[in-house]
Amino acid sequence: MYKEFDEKIGLSQSIQATFQVNDSVHHRKHSNDEVVIQKIYQHITCCHTDDHADELKHEPMFTTILKKDQLASQPTLSRLNQKVVSLSLHYMNYARNRISNTLFV
Repeated sequence: MYKEFDEKIGLSQSIQATFQVNDSVHHRKHSNDEVVIQKIYQHITCCHTDDHADELKHEPMFTTILKKDQLASQPTLSRLNQKVVSLSLHYMNYARNRISNTLFV
C-alpha cells in the first residue's frame, strides 16, 4: 500500500530527481537517494533508528518494495546523516514541494 502511494505521488521519483549530496565517494551498492528512500520506508514502519537497518537488511518486504537484494546497513545510513548539509536539505524541500504540487493541484 505504501509503495502504491509512493508511486502515485512520485515520492521516490522526486527524491531521485532532486536529492544531491556533496559526496565524492562512488557508492557500489546503495546510492545516497536510495538510502534516503530506505530511511523513509523504515520510518513509515516505526523503525526510527539507523540501528534498525541491520535487522531489516534482508527483510523480504523491504527488499521487494525497494527492489534490492539487501538494504543499506546502519553504518551506511549514519554516513549519509553526516553528509547531509543545508544544500541537501534544500533539495529535499524542493522534492517535498514538487510532491505537494502533485497532491494539491
